[in-house]
Amino acid sequence: MNETATKKVTDDEKEMAFLDHLEELRWRLIKAIVAVMICAIAVYFFSDKVLTVLINPYNEALSKLNKTDAQKLIFLAPTGGFMIHIKLAVFSGIFLSLPIIFYQLWQFIAPGLFESEKKYVPLVVVLSTLCFAVGALFCYFVVLRYGLRFLLSFETSDLIATISVNEYLQFITMLLLVFGLIFELPILAFFLTKVGFLTPAFMRYYRRHGIVTMVILAALITPPDIFTQLLLAGPLVLLYEISIVVSKFALKKSESQAE
Repeated sequence: MNETATKKVTDDEKEMAFLDHLEELRWRLIKAIVAVMICAIAVYFFSDKVLTVLINPYNEALSKLNKTDAQKLIFLAPTGGFMIHIKLAVFSGIFLSLPIIFYQLWQFIAPGLFESEKKYVPLVVVLSTLCFAVGALFCYFVVLRYGLRFLLSFETSDLIATISVNEYLQFITMLLLVFGLIFELPILAFFLTKVGFLTPAFMRYYRRHGIVTMVILAALITPPDIFTQLLLAGPLVLLYEISIVVSKFALKKSESQAE
């Protein structure tokens, strides 16, 4: 009877702990969503300038290809222009609220960390934001500049590019987000090493497997052209090597603290 009662209490405690985690996750998500909404509303009034910035790589590609008679980006529905500005505001809101999003994410994870590991949370939040920004900037100034020039070079007198602004922005925002997330790889390696799930020896041993996996990943998450895929695969391989160094540094830190 006592064992049954004890087991029941233990199960109830586990259920309460699980519900507490769900409640914590819910509030973290609400705070992140509110931050995105506030930033999106603020950016909406400047969405035309955001649109100009995002269209610049397209116009620059046309200029480099001497396609001065090329058509402008178009929208195909009466509400198309308005919806583009809404989407741009939401995308910009996500980008600007990244520090808050990363903070809420790491604060949700923090209760499962040791006290010595919790002190890294502010640093990880800052580095996560910087890595994402570097990835997005690399995509904007390198990948889009040369990728669009390559893709638009296939236009001929019989094959005219008439591009929807909606399709163009989906293409460019997807790439910006993907590159931003890919550049989080060193931060992820640092965190997994600190919690004991990853070692530099493991990453070195499975280097070939990791590179092949990342090249396949690049093919899946980028547009179906080999040029853009290679532009993503290259940084992926470099970031993998950087992650090994970061993992080695994190491991040495943990060992010195243990001593």
